[in-house]
Amino acid sequence: MATSLLKLKCAVQNYAWGKKGTDSEVAKLYASGDADAEVSEEKPYAELWMGTHPSGPSVVSSTGATLKEWIAQNDACLGSVLKGKYGTDLPFLFKVLSVQTALSIQAHPHKALAEELHRDRPHVYKDDNHKPEMTLALTDFEALSCFVSHEELRDAIVGVPELAECVGKEESEALAADLLRPEARQGALKSAFRAVMTRDAEVVKGLIGRLVRRLQSSADLTEKERLILRLDSQYPGDVGIFAAYFLNYIKIKPGQAIYLEANEPHAYLSGNCVEVMATSDNVVRAGLTPKLRDTDVLCGMLTYKAGMPEVLDGERVADKVRAYVPPFDEFQISVVDLGEGEKASVPHLDGPLLVLVYGGKGEVNGSEVGKGEVFFVPDGCDLEVSAGEGMGCSLYIASANKRIF
Repeated sequence: MATSLLKLKCAVQNYAWGKKGTDSEVAKLYASGDADAEVSEEKPYAELWMGTHPSGPSVVSSTGATLKEWIAQNDACLGSVLKGKYGTDLPFLFKVLSVQTALSIQAHPHKALAEELHRDRPHVYKDDNHKPEMTLALTDFEALSCFVSHEELRDAIVGVPELAECVGKEESEALAADLLRPEARQGALKSAFRAVMTRDAEVVKGLIGRLVRRLQSSADLTEKERLILRLDSQYPGDVGIFAAYFLNYIKIKPGQAIYLEANEPHAYLSGNCVEVMATSDNVVRAGLTPKLRDTDVLCGMLTYKAGMPEVLDGERVADKVRAYVPPFDEFQISVVDLGEGEKASVPHLDGPLLVLVYGGKGEVNGSEVGKGEVFFVPDGCDLEVSAGEGMGCSLYIASANKRIF
């Protein structure tokens, strides 16, 4: 293998929901890690992509080849397990997100549905892979994720007249009652969600306008009601505003993570995070977006499980090292956080690694590293990390999940 630490130039995505200019953590990392990077204060910098995904492939700094091309020429770097299962692609895509305004109400298809969508509409669903993902907060981070309890949804339908009317004047009372009956509640959730998401757009816009005016005249709002007003300021009259009543409003702190299985609804709202996912770009959207909405597919694919997603705090696997291990084959994240002059040995991780230097300066395996730099590490290479004098050093490391080996 050519080297144990291969520096990469990584792509940024300028989606409209990202933070602008140097307010964006993505832009700061991009500018710090790439000497050729130019940041415009007028542009949003939403995502930094690290990996082999064709929509934003990382490039090996020393050769100009894409990482996928380099792997193809040095395929032993993957290890036999990953090479046999994924070819010359990494099984995971690693990202940093800087979220200013809400992302779409969305879900990611399971493998069989991804294959079907790609076969039938390859111009929309451009690959046939599933897309489980995990989000690890860098700052306070807000999201909508998974369906609220049946009791909370019932209270919303009973207590929010505009929502009840969107569900249907005649249907809402029966559905509210069914949400409290164990044998009927999942069907009631599905019926209520589909009714709202497929309601005529002009009807929805009028009802949300009425809801917003009522909330604006109230002096005592709940957190969810304040969120409703914020979403309306970003996407006026959008049906995704009503969807917020169906989904858990979650706030996680730096160092906490949530993971999402296939066919679970979610929307990120604000903050900075690192994210890792199966290598795919399959997203089915139905609200809070100017992009294509595939509402019938979304409503048909969801599991309609109610309850909060699991929050991971990470497991201490060595001094100064924590691991976040979701129940998916493709990925996990390890975090190294060092104070001034401190050192750490990262417990052995099978397969290749992507290493993001999030903050500070230091050395990895004897090579100097600094904020914003991203490295590919071939299979079989352990990591010895030390922080520089006068500052600490923090690393985020993406790898295949240990359970696959």
